Amino acid sequence: MAKAKTAKASYRCSECGWQTSKWVGRCGECQAWGTVTEAGSATPTRVVSAGPVSSPARPIGEVDVRSAQSRPTGLDELDRVLGGGLVPGAVVLLAGEPGIGKSTLLLEVAALASQPSVAPIPLRREPGARANGAEAAGRTPVLYVTGEESAEQVRLRADRVGAVTDDLYLAAETELSAVLGHVDAVEPKLMVVDSIQTIGTSEVDGAPGGVTQIREVTANLIRVAKERGITVVLVGHVTKEGAIAGPRLLEHLVDVVLYFEGDRHSRLRMIRAVKNRYGPTDELGCFDLSEVGIVGLPDPSGLFLTRREEPVPGTCVTVTLEGRRPLVAEVQALVAKSQLPAPRRATSGLDTSRVAMVLAVLAQRCKIPMHEQDVYVSTVGGVRLSETSVDLALALAVAGSTADQALSSTLIGLGEVGLAGEVRVVPGVQRRLAEAARLGFKHAIVPRGALSLGDGSPLKKADPQLTSHEGMQVMEVDDLRQALRVAFTAP
Repeated sequence: MAKAKTAKASYRCSECGWQTSKWVGRCGECQAWGTVTEAGSATPTRVVSAGPVSSPARPIGEVDVRSAQSRPTGLDELDRVLGGGLVPGAVVLLAGEPGIGKSTLLLEVAALASQPSVAPIPLRREPGARANGAEAAGRTPVLYVTGEESAEQVRLRADRVGAVTDDLYLAAETELSAVLGHVDAVEPKLMVVDSIQTIGTSEVDGAPGGVTQIREVTANLIRVAKERGITVVLVGHVTKEGAIAGPRLLEHLVDVVLYFEGDRHSRLRMIRAVKNRYGPTDELGCFDLSEVGIVGLPDPSGLFLTRREEPVPGTCVTVTLEGRRPLVAEVQALVAKSQLPAPRRATSGLDTSRVAMVLAVLAQRCKIPMHEQDVYVSTVGGVRLSETSVDLALALAVAGSTADQALSSTLIGLGEVGLAGEVRVVPGVQRRLAEAARLGFKHAIVPRGALSLGDGSPLKKADPQLTSHEGMQVMEVDDLRQALRVAFTAP
């Protein structure tokens, strides 16, 4: 008698819903790790009846927004990215590579927030509710929860950066229930959790840092933040690809997602906002990380330039837009005869595929031999340039190194290079030129029509190619060959 066939278990990805007949460690659709679990039997949809409401609905014009206004952190560069400061009840996720300085930055933010000189974060209370003891006394308690280090290790760092204050409370915990107990005892207005991957709860299965644990811990911290009006800052780990570790749901739940970036061998650190419900996402904050702490850099352009008395072949200066902030940066290139069958292409701070495309355009459209040359390209100061406006400066630097001819030290190049060799217009040209003129540059090469298509009103041109703007002599070009001729004949 033939045996009856048993139905195979079905497995489903908790992130995207992808299904498979057998368990796998990585989802075949969204490529997430550890999200494929066994799917239970289908549950019929239940009809939910209306129940009591927590608070009656009000016309939107009657909603009081004073309690939800942002409060400055004391670091102007961080406030620029956040859109003014921290908002009561907001949950902020700060992610970055190990050793980049996330804990140092947040320890200083916590110390500044706990000082009496900084205006306290207002707590949101229902009408008629009594103020707690900390608020009645005018204090600003801040709770710093560390799950990666001991309290003694954090205290040593606080002594080094000068972040020891009376209202800054430190707790070394890895259990969610203990963290919530500290919240009840301290009644903080700002809480820092370093990091979310180290906090777990015994109420759900799995090790701390897993998908289930992170989802449960984050949901509870968000609930506490919204109910009590506490600003919560979570530190998140990143994977080797640079994405935030854990489920993608983590980024959807929080209000603000920040990335802390920088070269490990450089003191420059940058913060970008990927998601921000209370402010812009096109701002960039620059910081200087040293042994005594971290300070903001309101004018970081000078860090990306090399100071030299005489111009050197293979260098060109450009202006990139990071959000709405123009940054003057220098591109360096070294072209040397290759001894290998396949010449080397080494890049640092620039997109490798973009560099390869510019080299191909130089070889094909400008007849500059590159097939037997090793090419090394880098930026100054550890800055990473991903904008296409860097193409023209990169091409000029490579051509100058190949011909062993230096460009003028007062020249900048702006423009995107196309596959046909044309130089295309990039946004914000007038803002870039104003920043270059402020730093003393006198000449610029830009795409034709860039000034009339810029940020402001069209400018009257005295000459179809040569224009004076912001005290600079601006040369408009059509293609890369014309740009090379102009660049190496400019004074």
